[in-house]
Amino acid sequence: MIELVANRYGKAAIRLVRVTRDPGGHHVRDLTVAIALEGDFDAAHTDGDNTNVIATDTMKNTAYVFAKDHLDGPIEAYGRALAEHFLGEPQVDVATINVRAHQWNAIDVAGTPAPDAFVRGGEGTRVATVSASLGGVLVEAGVEDLIVMKTGRSAFSGFPRDRYTTLPETDDRLMATRLTAVWRYGAPDLDFDATFAAVRATLLEVFADHDSASVQESIWIVARALVERHEEISEIRMVLPNLHHWLVDLSPFGLENDREIFTPTTEPHGLIEATVRRGEG
Repeated sequence: MIELVANRYGKAAIRLVRVTRDPGGHHVRDLTVAIALEGDFDAAHTDGDNTNVIATDTMKNTAYVFAKDHLDGPIEAYGRALAEHFLGEPQVDVATINVRAHQWNAIDVAGTPAPDAFVRGGEGTRVATVSASLGGVLVEAGVEDLIVMKTGRSAFSGFPRDRYTTLPETDDRLMATRLTAVWRYGAPDLDFDATFAAVRATLLEVFADHDSASVQESIWIVARALVERHEEISEIRMVLPNLHHWLVDLSPFGLENDREIFTPTTEPHGLIEATVRRGEG
């Protein structure tokens, strides 16, 4: 017997920008939105029957309309409004909305923020995923593409060696990564903007102020601190690609290189990820 086991569909990479023109200056919201639905859509696959299929173009248009009516606050609230809208359709069992917010900052002009000119921010992308089902609402938030570096107190030694191992051990290396951290909230109703800012601040503080024997230990130290300090978080998933910086050999030029000149690489890179959650009791 051949059967359809699972399916979902939606609209991805919906780009939208909202400009709010206040008397004191303009505000820019720049989002990439993805919508995914699960439910009674089997017939579209097995019978060519599109009766229950909400057009993905309709999803795109809904995202635009909801940006006008529901984007005055945090992206989590906007995502929840979209998710609950689609969950209201009888054939939908689960609606999942992913929102990525791209930061624009007012350009400084002689010490004053320009009212209508902006520069794209480069300190990571805020993300949120809201999933609405008959069982309730689940909210995840986090940051992607947050590029951070430690120039000291990062080591890697004691690993197994065989005839293919050429990497030297080190007790003080340069460690850089394009960090992704996504945390799950224990409740769907929070001050999302304030909570995000506080969690992000903790993440950067702990990353900066720790000694680590590996990227794996860095994830554990940072993630554990986030769960301990922020009771709103029930679990956190972290992904850290190890963007290697190799010490340049300057000996052919008669020069020493005491951890001063490096060549950065992006490929290939180590990829380390882990999930840490709050235990029972």
